[in-house]
Amino acid sequence: MKPIRKVGLIFKRNDERVPKIAGDIVPWLQARGVEVCLDEATVRRYSLRATVVAVDAFARTVDALGVFGGDGTLLYAARIIGPEGIPIVGVNLGSLGFLTKFKIEEMYSAFEGLLSGRYELQERMLLDVEVLKAGEEAARYLALNDAVINKGALARIIDLQISINAHPVLLTRADGLIISTPTGSTAYSLAAGGPILDPAMEAILIAPICPHTLTNRPVVIPDRDEVRVTLSRGDDVMLTVDGQVGMPLQEQDCIRIRRAPSSTRLVLPADGSFFDLLREKLRWG
Repeated sequence: MKPIRKVGLIFKRNDERVPKIAGDIVPWLQARGVEVCLDEATVRRYSLRATVVAVDAFARTVDALGVFGGDGTLLYAARIIGPEGIPIVGVNLGSLGFLTKFKIEEMYSAFEGLLSGRYELQERMLLDVEVLKAGEEAARYLALNDAVINKGALARIIDLQISINAHPVLLTRADGLIISTPTGSTAYSLAAGGPILDPAMEAILIAPICPHTLTNRPVVIPDRDEVRVTLSRGDDVMLTVDGQVGMPLQEQDCIRIRRAPSSTRLVLPADGSFFDLLREKLRWG
């Protein structure tokens, strides 16, 4: 594996634990010959000595990325890295933490394994989410968790035409629709009644949100398939990707979802499995 010489760090905002954590981990990494890269706002906020790098330059600067926060912080970091496949070490400061794998007390051992090359990487598939307006590309996103089409709080139910590989499948009347990766199956899709998928699977999950017809159920399809969703009817409708970015939609807009050629690479603890994580996070006993 590639030697780790430059590590970027991203911290959850407005967490009272971060000043102490940042003040500990930055010099700890530097004492081991690692160049620590931080954005200017983080350096100023916590009075740290490190290499200042613009957030949007992390992907072409660092060899690995450390993320201290919850799953939302890691999703933000994954969007910054984009298709570069830089390893991400997630240290959980949140309440749930399906993506941030390491507990805070495991922080040093996690980075020790990273620097010594004794770590396991898991590839997490991404979705290529393309918005088409009048047949032309209007926006494009990468999704680690999901792409969600949702009506506004006061809007009426919306009509969505779903096709797979150009074959019409379903016209659903619902509050919205979730198109998810296996990673995202434990996020919004789970709350909407979708199944839990092992994140190592290669599949795409389609889950209606509060469908008008109860026979409209979640569907799992192979990752090689292409999904198209057309907004047939609806006002005040939004597309949201990973809960963080997106755009408003108008009638006849089409969203095309395919597996992206790139992936996100998460550093995993040496012990533990996905099912251990489910038992802990979902309190299965």
